Amino acid sequence: MKTNKNRLSHLVVITILLFAGCDSNMVQVDEPIDAQALEEQTNSSNFNLSELIEITDFTNLRQGDYTGRFLIISKSQNLPNNLASIIKKAGGEIVKTYPEIGVAVAVSRSSNFYANAKALKEIESITADIILQYTKNPEGRTNKSNLETTTIGVPFNYQSAFFDGFQWAPTSIEAPAAWDAGYTGDGVRVAVIDGGFHSTHVDLAPNFDITSSISTYPGYLFNEDVGTFWHGTHVAGIVAAAGVGIVGIAPEATLIGIKSLHNGSGAFEFVLDGILYAAKPQSQGGAGAQIINMSLGATFDYRNNWGDKDFRDYFREMQKIFDRATRYAYQNGVTVFAAAGNGGNNYDVANELYQLPAENQHVLSISSTGPTGWVLGNTNFSQPAYYTDHGKSLVDFAAPGGTIGLYIIEGYDDICTLNGTFANHTNFCETYDMVFSSIKGFGGDGWYGWAQGTSMASPAAAGVAALIIQANGGKMSPAQVKTKMLQSATDLGKPGQDEFYGNGFVNAAKAVGIN
Repeated sequence: MKTNKNRLSHLVVITILLFAGCDSNMVQVDEPIDAQALEEQTNSSNFNLSELIEITDFTNLRQGDYTGRFLIISKSQNLPNNLASIIKKAGGEIVKTYPEIGVAVAVSRSSNFYANAKALKEIESITADIILQYTKNPEGRTNKSNLETTTIGVPFNYQSAFFDGFQWAPTSIEAPAAWDAGYTGDGVRVAVIDGGFHSTHVDLAPNFDITSSISTYPGYLFNEDVGTFWHGTHVAGIVAAAGVGIVGIAPEATLIGIKSLHNGSGAFEFVLDGILYAAKPQSQGGAGAQIINMSLGATFDYRNNWGDKDFRDYFREMQKIFDRATRYAYQNGVTVFAAAGNGGNNYDVANELYQLPAENQHVLSISSTGPTGWVLGNTNFSQPAYYTDHGKSLVDFAAPGGTIGLYIIEGYDDICTLNGTFANHTNFCETYDMVFSSIKGFGGDGWYGWAQGTSMASPAAAGVAALIIQANGGKMSPAQVKTKMLQSATDLGKPGQDEFYGNGFVNAAKAVGIN
């Protein structure tokens, strides 16, 4: 990674924070260059795959770095029986296989490997893997306020949560009514594919399945990350915080932490590992998840970059592989959620953009809402957030993800005090319009903080799905879960499917049968 040979700096890949439908198809794009121009582009590429070396230490990789590994797609769902031998003859070595989806990972042992492998008739394609930034905050002021509990409540006794009164998001989707009726996600397994998880946090520890939690990012444990926020920890709390300091949407669901990112970035292979492990039944050595939440994503500007052959190859392969992975999850009975993205784009208009994995097959893509001035008495919780990506072609449902639109859009910049049941807090007024959840903090196991993004909306929707599954006997197909969400979501915006709300704003009480 010391030279440009190991970086994809020429690929214009926009990466976004935290991020469609079940019938998504491969994007078809007319290539705006002729055959001769394409050949010239290929020959003059500064991305020389024949000179890329194998990497053994992944801990120092940064965005744009090549991982030293190649992703191979077979022509069918099954890998060729002779794959290892033909790759060896081509000058490479198979180091990992995903037989359930017909994908393998190889490293090069020869400068001719890439060219030789591309010519193999037994495989569909091969491309290099790189590190991408999969999480990025929405544009706006970054909140630096963090809180620590001084006393704690009793797990699963929701009214005793120390920060009772600090959370508007559960109320906005009528989650307390579901809890009062006994629906808490008990027994439902939710895998969160993200960064590090502070699994000893007082609100996460009661629900964490430590045995099933893993890291697919080499060199790190699932409960390691950098800084004091830890994106995965905040997301996990939104799904299933136990009610000690705060309450998650499904406060008794089982959490499975899968670390596929470090400091918000990771290789495609690492995320793929996470999806397949989460979706694989426990009897086969997997996590046995019923729900996967991915508050992560990469936005590809495929039309403007389609003239770059390296980009075309990379984009097509990543899209195909993710489709195979999310299809595998669907076939194993796993409902998959992903954040829609924080770029503020309308995907019905900006159709040159593609969100991965939010737009892949059998993925429910979630947009974000939030109030403007909750602490001032406003209860417009279902208002679309200023940053949320949207479009009927992208969004399946909307959920509370928070917003500092009070400051960014309205220009209101005063100081307010939030008065909770057991604690008070003073900060900029827009702070309290974000989502309050668990964080790593500065030592100890009881820290909390605010964040906004579709990363916060997706786990709220995943929590509702956990309530639905519990309310229907503990086992449901993804199609059945989606149908229940369709039937129970509040139809907002334009009648029917809407560019901001998709099929509606999720409602936990109605989802479990409470009118």
